[in-house]
Amino acid sequence: MTCKKEAIVYSLGFRAAGIRAGIKQSGDDMALIVSDVPSSAAGVFTKNVVKAACVTVNQTKLPSDEIQAVLVNSGNANSYTGQQGYKDAIRTAEIAADLLGIKSEGVLIASTGVIGHLLPMDKMEAGIKSAVNSLSQGSGGKAANAIMTTDTFSKEAYTEITLDGKPVRIGGMCKGAGMICPNMATMLAFITTDAAITPNALNACLAKSVNKSFNCVTVDGDSSTNDMAVVMANGMAGNKSLDFHSNDLNLFQKALDEITISLAKMIAKDGEGATKMIEIEVVGTESSEDAAKIAKTIANSPLFKTAMFGCDPNWGRVLAAAGRAGVDFNPSIVDLKFGDIALVQNGEPMNFSSDKAHELLQEAEVFVQLKVGNGSGKATVWTCDLSYDYVKINAEYHT
Repeated sequence: MTCKKEAIVYSLGFRAAGIRAGIKQSGDDMALIVSDVPSSAAGVFTKNVVKAACVTVNQTKLPSDEIQAVLVNSGNANSYTGQQGYKDAIRTAEIAADLLGIKSEGVLIASTGVIGHLLPMDKMEAGIKSAVNSLSQGSGGKAANAIMTTDTFSKEAYTEITLDGKPVRIGGMCKGAGMICPNMATMLAFITTDAAITPNALNACLAKSVNKSFNCVTVDGDSSTNDMAVVMANGMAGNKSLDFHSNDLNLFQKALDEITISLAKMIAKDGEGATKMIEIEVVGTESSEDAAKIAKTIANSPLFKTAMFGCDPNWGRVLAAAGRAGVDFNPSIVDLKFGDIALVQNGEPMNFSSDKAHELLQEAEVFVQLKVGNGSGKATVWTCDLSYDYVKINAEYHT
């Protein structure tokens, strides 16, 4: 897996655009991804009861074997905007389809930004025309920039594998820095591949991949109304089409996992106001689900996250969070490490150098491992620290 600009157009037969439509106060704010041919496509979406119009529209279209485009706007979520917002969402897909010369059923839409405001349809229509005219195989980076809101950097990754002797490419981009605690999706993630694969097999692969990646990220414990992860596979690599019985399906799954895990870690690293990414590994539970509950409870603990910001090895906050996760374990056999520093061993506090621990916690990436028993369950969650800037960014973000 490699991080690279233009990742969303790395696969054969994809073009993209990133333009300014004037929806945000500054910067590019509309992206368009187009396949030269109809694609298998699948999506995973927020479980938030309050869903944006784009989520509702896309859920009626996926999985599918006729998707050719994804239109994304930033700066306006078009969420909680009533029937007019839903009509506007459908209309944006129709406008894009007309300009591209395809069916509206073949266009997916995504929005991100402020909740409760109708889309400025005059700017949307003009922006879609500009995006269609700007499509190219060299605009993947511009598309990745155009979907950002409070992100500080664009997030892109690609990889290549061989199926049936054919080179198969996968590339992806995402956005997300705050309101991050997805349930079956992430903020906005888009993946393209030239692999040939059936829609149902692709849908199953994406669901598995999301559970290993985007569902293992939390910045602040909040799930957005607009969260989605979408993948398009246009088959232009020429491999024999993958289905549930294909021997190569596992190879494709691993490659997809590489992309989603890489993008998920970028989201954690770019958490609003974050100074470090934190990887939390919990092992020894009866099930992986139990391990994930403990890891996410620790990752969402404001006390733990603020200690990480202060580079304070206050390991008691880890155990306190673990103990309230709703998972039964024996505290007298717990092991806890920050990096290679043992803080607790077999339930007993260890003597350690506070200076060394403080220095370790100043690193850009921090690894925390908690062993709570001898079971086979394990889980990894990625998060970030909670800084002064997180409060400032969200206090000043118009809602």
